[in-house]
Amino acid sequence: MRQRFIQSIGWQRLRGRRIAKQHFHESNLQRLAQQIAHSEQGHSGEIGVAIEAVSPVHELNTRMRALEVFGRLGVWDTPYNTGVLLYIALDKRQIELIADRGISAPDSSWQQVCHSLQQAFQAQNYFPAVCAAVQQLEQILRAHTPALVAAHEDANHLDNRPVVLS
Repeated sequence: MRQRFIQSIGWQRLRGRRIAKQHFHESNLQRLAQQIAHSEQGHSGEIGVAIEAVSPVHELNTRMRALEVFGRLGVWDTPYNTGVLLYIALDKRQIELIADRGISAPDSSWQQVCHSLQQAFQAQNYFPAVCAAVQQLEQILRAHTPALVAAHEDANHLDNRPVVLS
């Protein structure tokens, strides 16, 4: 029984690395960064994306790992507290959205993004699904974060480039 469990973990890790390499390569990451930059225009919300190919052994709980990444990437450190992190654990097939306290969106909005993303992942539409999730996040942030006060105000305090963790 233990050997099956170890084999299962090994397959999960291989699957996570394969998906990351195949769907989240450099050119797709650049395209996603451009989309994030475009999606952050006109409102104070900021979007961070973290894709983990292989989850670390020090944190088995995906929600806790997402909170850890939220902190390490400084998503919480925006002037209006309007950062949101889309965290994807490819090996575990789990998705978490962590939103800062300045975003007044209902839980159902976040759940809908995760549900749509999960369905697309089951159909193996990884990169297009993440792009669609960023568009959904843009709509949520437009509706539930403060607008920028001045046209010259710089709301881009986080790097737009997705982070791929392995």
